[in-house]
Amino acid sequence: MDLIDRETRGRTDLPQLRGQGVFVTDGGLETELVFHDGRELPAFAAFPLLDNVEGRARLRRYYRGYLDIAQAQRAGFVMETPTWRANPDWAAQLGYSAARLDEINRGAVALAREVCVDATAAGIGTVVSGCVGPRGDGYDPGAVMSHREAQDYHAIQIGSFAAAQADQVTAITMTTVAESIGVVRAAEVAGLPAAISLTVETDGRLPTGQPLHEAIDEVDAETGAAAAYFMVNCAHPTHFARAVEHPGGWRHRVAGLRANASAKSHAELDDATELDDGDPHDLAAQHRALREHLPAVRVLGGCCGTDARHVAAIVGAWTAD
Repeated sequence: MDLIDRETRGRTDLPQLRGQGVFVTDGGLETELVFHDGRELPAFAAFPLLDNVEGRARLRRYYRGYLDIAQAQRAGFVMETPTWRANPDWAAQLGYSAARLDEINRGAVALAREVCVDATAAGIGTVVSGCVGPRGDGYDPGAVMSHREAQDYHAIQIGSFAAAQADQVTAITMTTVAESIGVVRAAEVAGLPAAISLTVETDGRLPTGQPLHEAIDEVDAETGAAAAYFMVNCAHPTHFARAVEHPGGWRHRVAGLRANASAKSHAELDDATELDDGDPHDLAAQHRALREHLPAVRVLGGCCGTDARHVAAIVGAWTAD
């Protein structure tokens, strides 16, 4: 499949794929709640905040910081729901029934719509994205599902997003090609565009050892390039800077970055008891250095350890002449 074919199949009417402007998305929600707020997050899950008035208010304040960046930069905003852990296996660990989980995922989209009202009033273009997380650990592929198993598993959460009329789904911290393919196929059945965000280790390869470019090419080959676009998240730019130098049309399929503040490995971050939030301006400079290799990037945010400071610096550096 050549570049023109892939760009044609992957194209949707999502506003972040039109024009040359950037779209801001959020940073490290879970690490902000744990290390800035001092909250306990069993299973590293943020979605239980949707269960009460105080939690929903905290989420609105969190997203407000990123809306301010979008407004200052005259950028758009991808409102990612706080549902990275809101899939059946993780929710069951936290005592959520299937029916309650459906309500949570639908409620997350409703909250996102409420947040976007303020954005629209401020003239900010918005996209509501239902956030899908991995079935297993975000750093370890664990027992690899087949394409079909992944499709059936993720179809449950994606179905809730579709019923609530999300604009798209974004699968964050995908560790395997098979699970990524399953998400793309489940989203296609549900009638929603899907963005796939892969994570890599310090060597620029997926936790399975597969090179980044091969993973994106394989997902496209197996799905007919049905994904709207790809992203990279939960890795520091120094981890994948060499990987994006690999030539090929795959680089035009990468439309988003959500990097970690820390250059530590996944194993080191897993063991960390203190927040490593790095240097926002250095992180921004590391992003800027990626521009020549990733010409299609339009969505910019952060992941572990980042907050609004980091994302503001990243967007500013990326868009500077």
